[in-house]
Amino acid sequence: MSYKVLVSKTFQQKFNKVQQNTRKKIKASLKELQKDPYMSRPNCDVKPLKDTNPKKHRVRVGEYRIIFFVSDKEIKVIDLLKREKGYGRLD
Repeated sequence: MSYKVLVSKTFQQKFNKVQQNTRKKIKASLKELQKDPYMSRPNCDVKPLKDTNPKKHRVRVGEYRIIFFVSDKEIKVIDLLKREKGYGRLD
């Protein structure tokens, strides 16, 4: 079962500012995420975020975190955060 990945403008703007080698890692993680957005595996460290509505998840890519939620067969990527920023504003 394959999911379609959609990215927000916020994610795209932050993604464009990231170094080229990190962008490649992020792209690889998003491709891996298409296979199963709920299961953690190599190159795709997925964890659910607590107390979020709708239920959001994060993927760890080095010092960055990709924030997304799943709706039907679509993965909606909403943000790209540095690890230090935290998740406080994701409610």
